[in-house]
Amino acid sequence: MIDSHAHLDFDDFDLDRAQLFTAMAQQGISSAILPGVSAAHWSKQLEVAAEFDCYYALGIHPWFCPENIDTELEALAQLIELQRSDNKLVALGECGLDKRHNVSDFSTQLSLLERQLQLAIHYQLPVILHSVRAHNELLGLLKRYPNVKGGVLHGFYGGSELAKAYLALGYKLGIGGLIMDPKAKKLRETVSQLSIESFIVETDSPDMSPITSQNRRNSPLNLPSFVAEIAFLKNKSTVSILEQLDANVSQLFEL
Repeated sequence: MIDSHAHLDFDDFDLDRAQLFTAMAQQGISSAILPGVSAAHWSKQLEVAAEFDCYYALGIHPWFCPENIDTELEALAQLIELQRSDNKLVALGECGLDKRHNVSDFSTQLSLLERQLQLAIHYQLPVILHSVRAHNELLGLLKRYPNVKGGVLHGFYGGSELAKAYLALGYKLGIGGLIMDPKAKKLRETVSQLSIESFIVETDSPDMSPITSQNRRNSPLNLPSFVAEIAFLKNKSTVSILEQLDANVSQLFEL
């Protein structure tokens, strides 16, 4: 079992990171993909990935969109070039668009994402995407910059029609803690209706803790319950769903 999206390099895990990885191994969670968020985070992210043998992606999250994107994009390109022979580098991201988070100008977010999509194509990397209230703009850019490696729309929460729009472009859908919420009817219907080949499973740790958790900090230890809930919605055995989800993430990121 692999957590396809977990920020285990964040400060939230500094006090018990080693213990967490031990507990993950005991639950059969063999690894995680650590997405990048900004130049200020990349160094620690790479250190944690190396120490705990994790996969990782490099990118600039829209929440960390700099006013002048040129310098940071150049730094991103240089780091990808430096790390490109490392088989633990499996994607570009986390990148995307977020209209709810007003720290950065949306037009700057668009430019930042556009250039990261170009970088992903150049380096033949799949993309880990973040989208909040910006699906039309994101889909437009993905159509403009088709990527044969595809990617994932992480933290997916939408209905089947939106899901099909991403799937048609070669992207998978990242399913996380929201699947545990009975009120998330749109998402739960999407998971029950679409092929299991459409999905990969993630936690987005330390964020997006499921409503069933008593711990405000999310972690990969919640992953088995997400898989079990997906199996329940698909009316399939947990083992068969787990095997397919594992195959999906391995295929997408060429693990």
